[in-house]
Amino acid sequence: MELPTRLPPDRLITVKRTIFVLALLPLLRLVVLGFNEDLGANPVEFVIRSNGTWTLTFLLITLGITPLRKITGMNWLLSLRRMLGLYAFFYAVLHFLSYVWLDQWFDWGAIVKDVAKHRYVLVGFAAFLCLIPLAATSTNAMMRRLGRNWQTLHRLVYLIGVLGATHYWWLVKKDLTQPLIYGAVLILLLGYRLLTKVQRTSIA
Repeated sequence: MELPTRLPPDRLITVKRTIFVLALLPLLRLVVLGFNEDLGANPVEFVIRSNGTWTLTFLLITLGITPLRKITGMNWLLSLRRMLGLYAFFYAVLHFLSYVWLDQWFDWGAIVKDVAKHRYVLVGFAAFLCLIPLAATSTNAMMRRLGRNWQTLHRLVYLIGVLGATHYWWLVKKDLTQPLIYGAVLILLLGYRLLTKVQRTSIA
């Protein structure tokens, strides 16, 4: 079956709305588990890690849009990239807030000490800071205003991916299965981009 390169406007809107709702399910799950007091022995850690995991998940999905579009020819996938990227930022904000609020109770002195003491906190905080300008410049107006600089700025997403995967790797102390899976996916995505760049350079 031939994959559609484009979708009719009404169908594309339906796809976007469906993904928008599905992307909220991780948050809904936390709310339901919270109301049922079923967040495990350490609810705060459960909430923080869940939001962090979904941040990295949406970040990798966003990074995967371009390779998937090139492989399948489904150009309409590009119209989903902004929303998915903003969902990565959304869960990153929840991850950050659950840490500074539920875990540290806005004790900024303790937070600074934690950042200095634990390297996984430092790289996670760096990744979050890098996400902020990307989210702030995600509108069409900012794209027009920044011009070519917009694309240069948004290449930070590759660094954010590395920082996020490293944050997860250093955070987990025992079972490294999930960090290894996320790291492997990131390496594949970045490797694909590097390969296509080398190919374009050799052709030119």
